[in-house]
Amino acid sequence: MNTIWATDTLFLIIFAFLIGGIVKGIIGTGLPTIALALITATIGLKEGMAIILLPSILTNIRQGFFGGELKIVMKRSWSFYLATFFTVWIGAAFIPHVNISLLSGLLGIILIIYAAIGILAAGIPQPGAAEWWMSPFIGAINGMLTGLTGSSVIPGVLYLQSLGLQRDTLIQTMGLLFFVSTTTLALALQKNHLLTTELLLVSAIAFIPSFLGMQIGISIRKRISENLFRQFFFSFMLLLGFYIICRSLILFT
Repeated sequence: MNTIWATDTLFLIIFAFLIGGIVKGIIGTGLPTIALALITATIGLKEGMAIILLPSILTNIRQGFFGGELKIVMKRSWSFYLATFFTVWIGAAFIPHVNISLLSGLLGIILIIYAAIGILAAGIPQPGAAEWWMSPFIGAINGMLTGLTGSSVIPGVLYLQSLGLQRDTLIQTMGLLFFVSTTTLALALQKNHLLTTELLLVSAIAFIPSFLGMQIGISIRKRISENLFRQFFFSFMLLLGFYIICRSLILFT
């Protein structure tokens, strides 16, 4: 674990969270996804899952709780959040017993699927009358994958985007998902002895570039096309996903 304090590793962490913060400032999401992907590709998945905790929790408190739509969000999506909460624990419980290279490869697959859907701008059908059972079902799958990989984008974010919510409501709904997922993941990692004081300290440090990046991203949002930026973002995620899979295969063999 001493390698985390190496100059090049600290620089990578600062860079990853700065970029993640900029992306979140521009499109409203992407901080944990891009930071986790960059860290996993270098220092490992377990460490990355721990380091993203505080930046993700702190940056999503306001987005999840103070958007003015909390009652509406909870009334519609409470079963989704509840299922996510319980299954994160199950997913995280498998981490000590599964080859970490396989979990890293799973994260790479998730990034590729997420990026491909984003690049193709593929529309996800609305659940309609099936929403009452799909919300807890998708929430359960999302929680399992969050517990295993630290990522909440597949299928959680895609499902929430399919609900046809107004922009502000969707942003708050996603913020609350990230808050619930990451907070529960922190508790689950602690229970499974995967969260150390050292990693929490690095996580606290990582919040600083995350916050600065968000402010930069908000400023950039006013100057460039969001659609153009999303294409660059998803293309980068696609390449990073392939890199993580290749690296996982090499380490596994």
